[in-house]
Amino acid sequence: MRSPILILALISLVCYQCKPAGEKNKTLPKLGNWHVNEKKEGGQIVLDTVYHTIADFSFTNQEGKTITNESVQGHVYVADFFFTTCPTICPIMKKEMLRVYEEFGSNPDFKILSHTIDPKHDTQEVLQDYAQKLGIEDANTWNFLTGEAEKIYEIGQTSYMTTAMEDQDAAGGFLHSGAFILVDQQGHIRGVYDGTKADQVDQLIADIPTLLGK
Repeated sequence: MRSPILILALISLVCYQCKPAGEKNKTLPKLGNWHVNEKKEGGQIVLDTVYHTIADFSFTNQEGKTITNESVQGHVYVADFFFTTCPTICPIMKKEMLRVYEEFGSNPDFKILSHTIDPKHDTQEVLQDYAQKLGIEDANTWNFLTGEAEKIYEIGQTSYMTTAMEDQDAAGGFLHSGAFILVDQQGHIRGVYDGTKADQVDQLIADIPTLLGK
């Protein structure tokens, strides 16, 4: 039987994704599993809510630099999963992510992490060429990441709560969702958006300034 807290967390995720596109938020929910710890402070019992956060990671970007949690600590960022030879939704996703990049790419407090789910093919050199063809000349804001396949799949499914896996029955041999995941400065997921739909990306663009404090 699912715990009431887990059920509430799942409901908040579903309801958030269903809100009308274009609606602006004064606050954004923290999505994913959470629990409450009891601790003593000054002889009193204090309830401390512990929210889902992105697990530790270490990947390589298109410039050969190691990108870890520390690289994005204190930054707002958007994460997604793709592969360069994707024959289906990836071109649409990258077109939509370019809109996000054009809006916030010059902000030093913002980053994008795009994880390949085909690291065997998508080496650092392949990702660098891919980024340059998109018009991304450096990785200050937009990092295209490669690394150990199992680590990428694991963080995609357990931390970012999205689909990212090898599947020979899927087009191109890999299965992934088109989710754009918005993460705050402390590693909490604050929004999940369909990166193949312009109105959902409009909502993402509207929500990002809420976290940036703009």
